[in-house]
Amino acid sequence: MFYKQAPECVQADVFTEMPGKFRRTGVRSAWADANRGGVAMDSFLEGPVFDSQGNLYVTDIIFGRVFRIDPKGDWTQIVEYDGEPNGMKLLSDDALLITDYKNGLMRLAIQSGKIEPYFARRNTESFKGVNDLTCDSQGNIYFTDQGQSGMHDPTGRVYRLQPSGKLDLLLSNVPSPNGLVLSPDEEVLYVAATRGNCVWRAPLMSDGSVAKVGQFFTAYGPSGPDGLAVDVAGNLAIANPGLGYVWLINPRGEPIFVWTSPRDSVVTNVAFGGAENCDLYCTESESGSILVMRAPHPGAKVHRPLPSKS
Repeated sequence: MFYKQAPECVQADVFTEMPGKFRRTGVRSAWADANRGGVAMDSFLEGPVFDSQGNLYVTDIIFGRVFRIDPKGDWTQIVEYDGEPNGMKLLSDDALLITDYKNGLMRLAIQSGKIEPYFARRNTESFKGVNDLTCDSQGNIYFTDQGQSGMHDPTGRVYRLQPSGKLDLLLSNVPSPNGLVLSPDEEVLYVAATRGNCVWRAPLMSDGSVAKVGQFFTAYGPSGPDGLAVDVAGNLAIANPGLGYVWLINPRGEPIFVWTSPRDSVVTNVAFGGAENCDLYCTESESGSILVMRAPHPGAKVHRPLPSKS
């Protein structure tokens, strides 16, 4: 149905906030110097993903940490290591696959906290700085290689890692590729181009390539779309950290819902969970908060990758 009305706008709720014992107040970091103007931040949350028990896992990019948040909102630190973890997906019930800006793709054993390389380099060449990932029903891993790309240097890349270990370069000209997600039928890959302030739509062809890639949704403001998620109806949830918005966009690219942050504006990544998988959880990275909002449809199935033979 053609959408003719202005989107409904509702404020999100705060599910939980990082406890004070985990905050690194007043500590400068190389990541914040490069990405946050040198501000000393106590954390920067990203990468939400749920397990089958309803536990939420998030990363702290700045200090190389991964946390588990139980359904009551209580926090446990799983690991702290020399890395800059960002997006995550479950590899198994006891393992997370992490896109680490510093180290490439990493594997984390949840119970032991052991962290090890999963796919660190291609032909001995390091990535620019990987950011986020998504998986299809065949076990392929799609991930963004963002680095410091932008409108001045539109060389951000999107890869597909097959279970065989073969790495396909799908896009090489994105100004800051960030979050990405597949449509429920897996025929389209959506990619957030943060510095282009838009979301790209990349149709996936039967031979594994992409064709007729276009700009699907255009935002505005100082920082563009970041994390993405999709529901069973094909609507796209978009975290927009420049505005403090989470957009819900229909398959035509029209806004149908907008949630606003009750904390700061840096909403970075989203994941469906909660009752009937209809709650949308969002990291608000400036305040170290997890926001929650009720969505009109359940989230689409989140697939797990198959073990790589690389």
